[in-house]
Amino acid sequence: MTAHVDKRSADDEIADLGTAEHHLQVRQTAIYVYEWPVRLWHWVNVAAILVLAVTGYFIASPLPSLPGEASAHYLMGYIRFAHFTAGFIMAAGMIGRIYWAFAGNVHARQMFVLPFWSAKFWREVLIEAQWYAFLRDYPKKYVGHNPLAQLAMVTIYSVGSIFMIVTGMALYAEGAGRGSMFDMAYDLVIPLTGNSQNLHTIHHLGMWAIIVFVMIHVYAAVREDIMSRQSMISTMVSGWRMFKDDGK
Repeated sequence: MTAHVDKRSADDEIADLGTAEHHLQVRQTAIYVYEWPVRLWHWVNVAAILVLAVTGYFIASPLPSLPGEASAHYLMGYIRFAHFTAGFIMAAGMIGRIYWAFAGNVHARQMFVLPFWSAKFWREVLIEAQWYAFLRDYPKKYVGHNPLAQLAMVTIYSVGSIFMIVTGMALYAEGAGRGSMFDMAYDLVIPLTGNSQNLHTIHHLGMWAIIVFVMIHVYAAVREDIMSRQSMISTMVSGWRMFKDDGK
């Protein structure tokens, strides 16, 4: 009794492989999410925050005194100048960003708008928290910010940035002197904090809060780019959000 052996050609195998690949393919869709003013603000803000964090650290913990004449060493003066310059850039950027929240598309407003009374929003915040905590196997798809990211951007970054700008302007007014254009910030903030030293401490703690937020933001963006169902980092470069599958 002779066993029958089915000999398949290489062409047959390749044809079957091509058919299998065809069934695995999905249509990769893309949606234009972040307009160029939002992307420009984002990356300029990244640079400003980096300069503010580094220079702010040295302002709070100055370098040891250098030998020789003080006129030959103006390092701390340059550090303060860089800090104030980055602060003004951040403030101007925030004004422009608020304007674009009205002039831009719906995604440009997410950083300032929180659907507080929406039960669906809070349910999806919980879902995203479970996803980030590795308690959920499959993420949802979002065109703009996911609800948890939107909550963090509004409550921590937007409010925190405005707080840092206002308190920074009040501290700048100390050096600018009475009668400067920053008197309003000084007169508004100092009574709330008690004295200038308290304001310095609160402003310094705010810097660390922003640094922690940035670290979590970078981690979440990289994680989402790898594990989620849509692009993340490249979207803030090109403006286009790419989706990896056709499901809902």
